Amino acid sequence: MQQNLLDLDAHALTAYLTEMGEKPFRAKQLLRWIYQAGESDFSAMTDIAAALREKLSRCAIITVPDILKEELSDDGTRKWLLNVGTGNAVEAVYIPEESRGTLCISSQAGCALDCSFCSTGKQGFNRNLSVAEIIGQLWWANHRLGRNNEGNWAISNVVMMGMGEPLLNYSNTVSALRLMLDDQSYGLSRRRVTVSTSGIVPAMDRLREDCPVALAVSLHAPNDALRDRLVPINQKYPLKELLSACRRYLERAPRDFITFEYVMLDGVNDSVQQAHELVKLMSDVPCKFNLIPFNPFPQTPYKRSRLDAIARFKDVLMQADIITTTRKTRGDDIAAACGQLAGQVLDKTRRTSAVLQKDEVER
Repeated sequence: MQQNLLDLDAHALTAYLTEMGEKPFRAKQLLRWIYQAGESDFSAMTDIAAALREKLSRCAIITVPDILKEELSDDGTRKWLLNVGTGNAVEAVYIPEESRGTLCISSQAGCALDCSFCSTGKQGFNRNLSVAEIIGQLWWANHRLGRNNEGNWAISNVVMMGMGEPLLNYSNTVSALRLMLDDQSYGLSRRRVTVSTSGIVPAMDRLREDCPVALAVSLHAPNDALRDRLVPINQKYPLKELLSACRRYLERAPRDFITFEYVMLDGVNDSVQQAHELVKLMSDVPCKFNLIPFNPFPQTPYKRSRLDAIARFKDVLMQADIITTTRKTRGDDIAAACGQLAGQVLDKTRRTSAVLQKDEVER
């Protein structure tokens, strides 16, 4: 079976080539060709010895998931549905802004956590994505979008906020992150790569040691009783444990704050009283809040908070000197907004109950 080189970070690629009898510097050459040049044809890699190119053409490939569908929003947001085989597909979203281009990528086909307000969670969980399937979303999107006027790829920021819980696919997520950060690959700043988690505490501690990048935590409630209902993983890792992990993460984080994501649900978590409760909860956690107007999907019982309710909630946080932004809704006309990603999976049965029964981080 041919080895997909997109599955190998720098360390693994060096080991692979060493086993072939090649020098370690060949890994750097290959990384530059694959990621900086965006090349998938070994014959075009002209500064690599012809004998190695021939060898690689027999035993290796550079392959990304096929694109099943592309949609373009009125606001310029793009969404791609990518085929990851056996009836599964995942979604990636590109969000253009004046000063940056952000790609939101997926880490799993479906999601096991079943957060009550998220359409992706409602489809269930099928499997983890491979390294190639994760980094391949960035590789393909760069090819599709091309380079900017400065000659750089259009994508300057990556957020792992697509389908799935990245920290439940820990090893593959970290290998993909290392490729994003590697100077021979994309060379992105740790501050420009963000992992979003619902609060997998042991994996947060591992990420702090293995590959600290910017961290966003899906919070959505100011107390355990409500969060247990909205984000069921809270039953395993309640707020006290989660916030302790956040404080530990800041010891090595590239930013001096944790971003907390908070979806605004009408009459559920958007009262002034709950905002004050949130301020008290965050008294010793350096943070900023990103308030997310709820994006509805079929059969959901929730409604988006009213604009005046969001404004009052935000004002309470701001008065407590907590930097707070309200996320501008992007791509909702193509179901590309936060919480709306819901590709196609086969098995829709393994959800939170399976996660809650396991102590290990990796599936």
